[in-house]
Amino acid sequence: MHTCYSYDGLIKPKELSYYARKKGVDGVAITDHNRIDGALKIAKQITEIIIIPGIEISSLDGHIVGLNLQEDVPKSLTIEETVEKIHALGGLAVACHPKAFLKSSLGKKTNSKFDAIEVINASAIPFKRSVRQAQEIASSLGVAQVAGSDAHYGPEIGSAYTVIYTVEHDREKIVEAIRKGFCQPLGEAIPLSLRLKREFLALKHKRVLKSSLGSDY
Repeated sequence: MHTCYSYDGLIKPKELSYYARKKGVDGVAITDHNRIDGALKIAKQITEIIIIPGIEISSLDGHIVGLNLQEDVPKSLTIEETVEKIHALGGLAVACHPKAFLKSSLGKKTNSKFDAIEVINASAIPFKRSVRQAQEIASSLGVAQVAGSDAHYGPEIGSAYTVIYTVEHDREKIVEAIRKGFCQPLGEAIPLSLRLKREFLALKHKRVLKSSLGSDY
């Protein structure tokens, strides 16, 4: 999910906590675009659910999610360099929405060096086709399969989620369970009504921001 610290996110910390608990989600992965600072701040503020800090990194070949990180990973690196950097920092490398339309996806460049592949992305279009194709990639590579809401707006949280099979509700144990494939992706597409409301609010937010920053924005 993406918070208000991400250039395209609307979710504030209180909204994150509220909607996560409303949906019965035990934890969330915050993956703002190319920055970790917001996720780290929120992880200190929110204690009622598990926060896994991460980044959605803009590599040269497409978007890559790094989970369980404590510092930034540079953008504009190759797939190999990005994955190596994530691993060097002790993180989990996830190929996010590898076959989604209108997203910066890795497609056929997705490889077995990833720890997991996001086979269900609730924001992906066309949803069913992207899920099927991502599952085929993950199965052929023998890589763990996960799901994410890719939420940018509070009510979208929990549209898709990953069930983690671990007896300990600890961030490190959760990440290790995913690495070993002890997880199951579930969920559905974000309803069109929510997508449209999100886009309206995002446009409104951008106009307010542009007005406050002036013509140089």
